[in-house]
Amino acid sequence: MVAEKGEDMAMSVALPVQPILELFKQNHTEALWMDYDHDADVLYVNFQRPVASDHSEMDDSDTILRFQGDRMVGFTILNASHRT
Repeated sequence: MVAEKGEDMAMSVALPVQPILELFKQNHTEALWMDYDHDADVLYVNFQRPVASDHSEMDDSDTILRFQGDRMVGFTILNASHRT
């Protein structure tokens, strides 16, 4: 579904609220930015803007965790549409 600018975006979506709230708590943040690249099927989640990381790690589930020092500042989910 693609909504035009100004169109009502109300829809029924089951969001995993508790895991999202846990991300806020764990990363001591009050904001969250998400971008999705449809062509690459990649979801970018950031806890700060601008995004500034000094290193990253890939876990076993094709998720790239981005850090600034010891603090996680975001993560990237590869093949996002295939996740459950």
